Amino acid sequence: MTDDKEALNRWRLLLGKYAKGQISFSSEDVTYMEMEDVLDFLYSREYGEEQDVRGAKGGTGDSALTVPQWLHKMKKLFPKDTAEIMEHHALEKYNMTELLTDPDVLKSLEPNRELLKTVLELKHMMKGPVLNVAREVVRKVAGQLSRQMEQDMQKVISGQLDKTSGSPVKSARNLDIRKTIRQNLKNYDTENEQLILKQVYFHSRKKRYNQWRVIVCVDESGSMLDSVIHSAVMAGIFAKLPMLDTKLVIFDTNVVDLSGYVEDPVETLMSIQLGGGTDIGGALRYCEDLIEYPYRTMVVLISDLYEGGSEAVFYRTAKNIIESGAKLIALTALDMEANPNYDKRTAQHLSDMGAHVGAMTPDHLVEFMAKLM
Repeated sequence: MTDDKEALNRWRLLLGKYAKGQISFSSEDVTYMEMEDVLDFLYSREYGEEQDVRGAKGGTGDSALTVPQWLHKMKKLFPKDTAEIMEHHALEKYNMTELLTDPDVLKSLEPNRELLKTVLELKHMMKGPVLNVAREVVRKVAGQLSRQMEQDMQKVISGQLDKTSGSPVKSARNLDIRKTIRQNLKNYDTENEQLILKQVYFHSRKKRYNQWRVIVCVDESGSMLDSVIHSAVMAGIFAKLPMLDTKLVIFDTNVVDLSGYVEDPVETLMSIQLGGGTDIGGALRYCEDLIEYPYRTMVVLISDLYEGGSEAVFYRTAKNIIESGAKLIALTALDMEANPNYDKRTAQHLSDMGAHVGAMTPDHLVEFMAKLM
């Protein structure tokens, strides 16, 4: 009997309030009633304004939920994975932009890549306190991505004595005296006034390097949003590496040089203006002017390669960069999935010129750059 009640409750939850006349919740199942209110608040939007199944036009039912109440109940009643799916539907499918105009609501959302993308798409609508909260969302998610990417990238591309990691080569010249003392202070013998070394630490030696200039040139059109996010984080990591002089340029029909903010992905991401046209040739001409030592320069163009400006200018500038001795890398996608959507004809033309063309995850890009160096 209990199983039958459970099955009926689940069917009623699935069918929604339209099934109220045929299937009723068990009187003791208050939780299912609350769950239905939460689901109904969101998914009744499927029916449009002409059919208000929530009873907003009158009736004897409970008062409608507010957005903060809905979020609180959703997270209380549903598993985390389910709640995140519902958040995504609210933002992407039903355009509940009120989630991003109330600072308390925004604070309650799970900071993840999907929320970051929505914040970047809607930040032009935000003002005052909600904009400050939005910046914190950007900071948290950018930090998460940076931690994911940074360790592997530094291992691949670092080129000097690395004072952050240990070395299996135990020689006197590699001895990390400060870390050795600091880690062994707990073993100090006060009676004999001696420091007992239970563990000795060494620096790792890596290859010597000469500085390379890396110019990251990012198309900020809406279809490139995932790649824009990863490019900004990646450029911030590059900027911390002493062997790289990193420049960051974003473009649509205009070019914005964000090199002064490259170490701060938050400022970079909050500066982008998604959408608009695309002038790849104009952006590459700007990057060409940033090249000082061609044989130690890489221009990393991140774009779907759909040119809205002059193709002749685009191809001519790309050819000039390649013939100067600089490396031109054209990435049609730069994110964790690396699923490209691009102009194949343009990609083939660049490849025939001598550009390196592909779609990569950030760690594969760094490995590829290290080989070129």
